[in-house]
Amino acid sequence: QVQLVESGGGLVQAGDSLRLSCAASGHPFSSYDMGWFRQAPGKEREFVAAIAWSGIVTYYADSVKGRFTISRDNAKNTVYLQMNSLKPEDTAVYYCAAKGATMAKYLYWGQGTRVTVSS
Repeated sequence: QVQLVESGGGLVQAGDSLRLSCAASGHPFSSYDMGWFRQAPGKEREFVAAIAWSGIVTYYADSVKGRFTISRDNAKNTVYLQMNSLKPEDTAVYYCAAKGATMAKYLYWGQGTRVTVSS
């Protein structure tokens, strides 16, 4: 079992930056691939970014590439999402998720943190 707790959301203006954090507890954090997803009002949840257990490989949705950066600190059991040049369309609840390195689906999810970007 892995417990995930997100933090760092808030209300910002377009062009501002935010850094989301996701603190993990339970099974050794360093063995899990980690991802960030988001769900905007009235829309399906979508993939934002992911980072492999090693921290070496990262993936991004086209909509955030070049603006968002995912990173992890295995010593602190924490994954981060640095979000720069925020746009109103980035408004959503952001969720952290974890999966085993050999698994296809994310198994563990946090409760989410809300990000609102005003124009």
